[in-house]
Amino acid sequence: MTTHIRRATPADIPIIAHHRVSMFLDMGSATPAVAGRLTAASEEYLRDAIPGGRYLGWLAVADDNPSRVVAGAGVQPRPVLPFPRKRPDGSTDVADGRQAIVLNVYTEPEYRRRGIARQLMEAVLVWASAERIESLVLHAAPDGRPLYEQLGFAPTNEMRYMGQL
Repeated sequence: MTTHIRRATPADIPIIAHHRVSMFLDMGSATPAVAGRLTAASEEYLRDAIPGGRYLGWLAVADDNPSRVVAGAGVQPRPVLPFPRKRPDGSTDVADGRQAIVLNVYTEPEYRRRGIARQLMEAVLVWASAERIESLVLHAAPDGRPLYEQLGFAPTNEMRYMGQL
C-alpha cells in the first residue's frame, strides 16, 4: 500500500481530532472516559484554527482509497521572544522568534512501520524551511524518538509544571 501526503482542510477536522485522541489514548495520557470531551474540544478548536492559520496539518492518504486517511501531523506556528540560536556551523546568532510546535503525529496501528510518519515529518520540515521557521519543538512519545532524532531533533532542557493551576 502506498500513500501520498496532502494538506489538511477544515473537512478533515474529524479525522484530525480522531488522531489526536487516539495518540493520547495510546500514550496513556488520556482515558476512554475523557475521549469524547477531548474529541469535541479538539474539533471546536480546529474549526477556527485551520482557517485562521493557527493549525496546519498534513495527512497521509492511501493511494488505493483516497478517502482513507492513515496518518497525520500538524504544526502550530507561534511567535516567541527573540532568542540565541546555535547555527549548524557552530556560530550563534539571534533568531527573530518564528517558532512552531509539531503535534498530532499519529499513524493508524495497521499502517505503522512503513515510513509514513517520516514522510509526514519531511513535509513539515519542508514547510518550516519555506516559512523560515527558526525553531521547531515537539513532545515525543518514546516510540517516536528514534525518528525525530534521525531527522535532527535533539532532547532539550524543557520541564513541565505538574502542580495545580
